[in-house]
Amino acid sequence: MASGTSDRLARSRKRRTLKKNLVAYSFIAPNFIGFAVFTLVPITFAFLLAFLEWDGNNPIKFVGLENFQALVKDKFFIASLKNTIIYSVGTVPLTLVTSLGLAIILNKEIKGRAFFRTLGFFPYVASLVAVTSVWTMVFHSSKGPVNAILYYLFNVPKEKLPNWFTGNLVLVMLILFSVWRFMGYYMVMFLAGLQTIPRELYEAGTIDGANAWQRFRYITLPGLKPTTFLVSVMLTINCFKIYDIAVMLAGGSTNTLSVSSMVLVYYIYQNAFNFWKLGYSSAVAMVLFVLVLTVTLIQFRGQSKYANE
Repeated sequence: MASGTSDRLARSRKRRTLKKNLVAYSFIAPNFIGFAVFTLVPITFAFLLAFLEWDGNNPIKFVGLENFQALVKDKFFIASLKNTIIYSVGTVPLTLVTSLGLAIILNKEIKGRAFFRTLGFFPYVASLVAVTSVWTMVFHSSKGPVNAILYYLFNVPKEKLPNWFTGNLVLVMLILFSVWRFMGYYMVMFLAGLQTIPRELYEAGTIDGANAWQRFRYITLPGLKPTTFLVSVMLTINCFKIYDIAVMLAGGSTNTLSVSSMVLVYYIYQNAFNFWKLGYSSAVAMVLFVLVLTVTLIQFRGQSKYANE
């Protein structure tokens, strides 16, 4: 009798546990299904596709490492890889410095602080089409005010006026535009980080005779380590994913990038949807994935070593 009662209680507990688990899984399921359908499955398929040859119409053909071997001889891939790295190396430190500088200035009690914070954040929320159109007009080779200043004030001959969106200058323009557009967003993150640093530390440093540079070096920078690490990781990933800015700013009305402005994500898109070389574009995507993962792991390793010192 006691054994039967015990069995019924055990079954009852199992049913209640199962019911609780089903309720919990029902909350998780919609998000997991969306993640699986739109993220997990495409990523897995793209990884497999890197070892295949397929144009979306003809039968899929296994080619092994041929797609990756072809990348080594592809001058457009090499150019896009080089441009992406140069763009990232130029954009990340400049954005860090400018956004941190803005945050420190606008963290002080100055007149019109709220207005200047809004002004600094505005380029990030403004329409990309609008701001790139403004930049295109400002730096227009024949009608832009920048070249007009060079011509009338600095007596630069017309034939020597720079064409800002072609040749070697296009990457410089992409870097400057990106710094201007994103520094407001990361400024807000640094402002939030500055609020977490106790004011008493600055007061104690001032009493001990520390000047502005010493307070910045020994109080502000250590206090902003977590924020700086987060910003650097986000910036690096976003820089390697550059696509829309390059197309809008350097592609012009044709939305076609030259070799001097070709970036990896655009090259992936071009191979996949212009040439229908889906396997080859997946191989380029895998190279980009490994590159971003490597840089991110290096950043995490550097952060952990710095934190342990």
